Amino acid sequence: MTDRGQKISVVINTYNAEQHLKEVLESVKEFDEILICDMESTDRTLDIARQYGCRVVTFPKGDAVSAEPARTFAIQSAANHWVFVVDADELVTTELRNYLYQRISKADCPEGLYIPRRNLFLGQYEQNFTADYQLRFFIREGTEWPPYVHTFPKVNGRVEKIPLSKENVCFYHLIDETIGQRIAKDNRYSDGEVAKKAGKHYGVLTLLLKPHWQFFSSFVLRGGFLDGKRGLIRAGLNAFYKFALIAKIMEQDLRNQKHES
Repeated sequence: MTDRGQKISVVINTYNAEQHLKEVLESVKEFDEILICDMESTDRTLDIARQYGCRVVTFPKGDAVSAEPARTFAIQSAANHWVFVVDADELVTTELRNYLYQRISKADCPEGLYIPRRNLFLGQYEQNFTADYQLRFFIREGTEWPPYVHTFPKVNGRVEKIPLSKENVCFYHLIDETIGQRIAKDNRYSDGEVAKKAGKHYGVLTLLLKPHWQFFSSFVLRGGFLDGKRGLIRAGLNAFYKFALIAKIMEQDLRNQKHES
């Protein structure tokens, strides 16, 4: 592998991200490049980025409600063969950084890696985080990210998951939303996800069963019960998101039927 293949570009998509950005940049400053892809921030995001010597590119925000429309542009703007996408509210542990450099030095390294993430919820990091794997580390060439919320990039090659047995080899998600903030964000994101599921047609049975399955999966199968009340609330919010998304898709069908009749 060439020297170029041993280098990693950290890519961070931003829009008015000053709240946690200094802490995040401190956690990634040892990587070979930090690229900020900014969506026309109006706060101190760019000032902070320049203080840390980041390279900055701009992507027009338009009516985007999430970073996904800018992801592919940001990835392809990176200078190095390996790209590590970090959100502006995520910390990278020293153990994770060391693991990534060790992994790319080996001949059997896959083209992409799913990384576990620990989320802060109601003032405490979740005890069980097996459910939240993020595909954020991959080769630049051929990688594309669909422009819809809650999507993973399409990587040109083999992908693997970092084992949970690797202690502290993970992200820490700093955002600690109130329930009101979470519901407001889910409302925006579900609006965006309706476009991704264009052409889907759901019936009443799906509306009844999928949210229940989402709750059972979150609380029981994925170990949410280990977090007690927090896990119960999170599982309920996950189920409500699924219910709202399916209901919005059904709403579209019902309105279309009315116009056609």
